[in-house]
Amino acid sequence: MTSASAPSHRNPRPALPHRPAPAGPASFGDHLRTWRQQRHLSQLELADEADISTRHVSFMETGRTNPSRDMVLRLCERLAIPLRERNALLVAAGYAPMYRERALDDPALAAARQAVELVLKGHEPCPAIALDRCWNVVATNRAALALLSAHVSPELLAPPINVFRLSLHPQGLAPRIANLAQWRAHLFERLRQQIQATADPTLIALQAELQEYPAPEETTPLVLAGEMLGVVMPFCFESVHGMLSLISTTTIFGTPVDVTLQELAVESFFPADEFTAQALRELAQQQNAQG
Repeated sequence: MTSASAPSHRNPRPALPHRPAPAGPASFGDHLRTWRQQRHLSQLELADEADISTRHVSFMETGRTNPSRDMVLRLCERLAIPLRERNALLVAAGYAPMYRERALDDPALAAARQAVELVLKGHEPCPAIALDRCWNVVATNRAALALLSAHVSPELLAPPINVFRLSLHPQGLAPRIANLAQWRAHLFERLRQQIQATADPTLIALQAELQEYPAPEETTPLVLAGEMLGVVMPFCFESVHGMLSLISTTTIFGTPVDVTLQELAVESFFPADEFTAQALRELAQQQNAQG
């Protein structure tokens, strides 16, 4: 497994509009109201979901009632709130966080780290990347590292390395992506869905940044043989080895009880044609010959 690290460089990212700092920590009621609205639920609908009265929901949102710890967890479950934000609601209600957040190299996560390493290594000669919630690279296999380092500006390889920036930045892969309009729309939809699920301000800021990048002219999307209903999304880019066509799948931990594990995903790319498969095999042979 190759760690995501590179020498520091000037950051090429566009400046974001100034946002005033929040007045102070949000109350439990503020958190609850935000998540209820994020899920497009009325107080009545949330009350039905949580098997409590609408009056109880209203009192919790206005701060007239302090929820029990069990009530906080029940509401988090009904609202499908991610583990990181569940901790925030517990703290806002006056309770200790329930879910630990540890670095992937923590000894307690050794089994998870080994599983990630096995997935990355086992996927060679095809590229695979481990990502955190903000789509920053945690680790890669050799195939992914070779393809990225050969085709993007070194400035974009300064940590944290973000795969959305690598894909859409004009100094990244964007000029080489044959179906850029299609791939860009695909990435923005994935980002939109994740923002809807997490309400993460970092992702919201990333979305605003990406929207400042030049948009490609509309072209006829490339369609791979067998593509159905958008399930298979081609990623076609002109590499130093020729036109590579890839499709990807995402692997996540099924029942995480740690914030880091819930937010960890492995993006695995597969060749969509024989030329790409052969090019990846030859790249692996070159890497093996070089030691």
